[in-house]
Amino acid sequence: MSSRFRFTSPLRSYLLLLVMLGKMGLGTCLAQAQSAASTPSTELMHRAEKNLTRTIVHDIFSPPIASRIYLYANAAAYETLVLEHKKYHSLHGQVPHFPKISGGESAAPVNYPLAALYAFFRTGGQLVFSEHLLTDSVAVILREFKESDSLVYQNSLRLGQAVSDSILKWASRDNYLLTRRQRRYSYSKAPGKWIPTPPGFIDAVEPYWSQIRSVTFDSAQQFKPLPPPAFSPDQASEFMQQAREVYDVTRALSDEQRLIANFWDCNPFYLNTQGHLNFATKKLSPGGHWISIAGQAAASAKLDWTATSATYLITAVALFDGFISCWDEKYRSQLIRPETVINSYLDETWRPLLQTPPFPEYTSGHSVISTAAAVVLTEYLGEQFRFVDKTEMEYGLPARTFSSFRAACDEAAISRLYGGIHYRAAIEQGQVQGERVGQWVLSRLRLRP
Repeated sequence: MSSRFRFTSPLRSYLLLLVMLGKMGLGTCLAQAQSAASTPSTELMHRAEKNLTRTIVHDIFSPPIASRIYLYANAAAYETLVLEHKKYHSLHGQVPHFPKISGGESAAPVNYPLAALYAFFRTGGQLVFSEHLLTDSVAVILREFKESDSLVYQNSLRLGQAVSDSILKWASRDNYLLTRRQRRYSYSKAPGKWIPTPPGFIDAVEPYWSQIRSVTFDSAQQFKPLPPPAFSPDQASEFMQQAREVYDVTRALSDEQRLIANFWDCNPFYLNTQGHLNFATKKLSPGGHWISIAGQAAASAKLDWTATSATYLITAVALFDGFISCWDEKYRSQLIRPETVINSYLDETWRPLLQTPPFPEYTSGHSVISTAAAVVLTEYLGEQFRFVDKTEMEYGLPARTFSSFRAACDEAAISRLYGGIHYRAAIEQGQVQGERVGQWVLSRLRLRP
């Protein structure tokens, strides 16, 4: 069975971790420790997030699944820290069926940031394929906690494990396994409906994602957008005018527009084709890009551990619920992609700047989740929070500076037109949908004091 579905017993998990850490020199680290209750910089939390993102990229998870991993890993870290900082609010009592996390009342000495990072790693490790990549990070990052008292260290790991167990149990009931057992997606043969696109002609990705339990919604249809323009091959129709706009814009892109499209590409399915040779280039998901933005912003604002964790978690919730709302509409409207339409009715040689993702067009996923994330980050960090986004530098692209989260989400949205993968209606209605999602998340969840 895949490690993504494996839930080990608490005792076995703890013993395995101790063996693993022992092999990696934890005993030496503890022997050299200097202070009994040190709290290293929140940079360790940011490093943990980056390591989780690298593992998600390595495993080529789809954008919706990636958002699920971010949600549960960050919920585990946050719920651990809340046990110490009572002014912050647990998800228990705010989210239906969310477990009551215990452990903060114990008299045993605990280093809560240490416990939170272990809860984060342990939870994330159960939801990815390449758990060993996270395992390699555990000893390196946790070694930064200089505990002269090994009992504090062990208590902290036990607490982190207990919180992780609770979160993983909650995660196991979100219908994810049920969606793995659904029959293969059946494509509609009606005119104007989505079909797989070049170069890989990949099957539909997560057609049943609307069945996943959300964190805050009453139902996946709660923020159903206006329907897209009706499909019509008539050159005078609104639909073909929007297709024509994609065609015209992409044939006259400026260097800046090309850079914007590539900066926000975030396509984990990118396929290189060289003759008969096909190979994938592993890329960040849209959710991973916004988790990175949340981390960069929190670091810039010099937030403490719990505030940083709250920022990550509220962003993760907006992304997770945003994907559920967006995917609900994608597989309801099943709208055909610009690449298929333009090749059929305008120019059979045309290719978009970006590869078309393997799922229906309407609404634009990046527009929905970027706007939802920007809404919650604006509430947490301010309307005019200026930041430098260095997310794509490790993928060979320069950093970009934004005057606000709203400015960033607007650029992310329009990038889909420049890339040739979305019509304007999907972008504009996607942002409306994302705004509603973000505001709803804020209305339902209170994390900060």
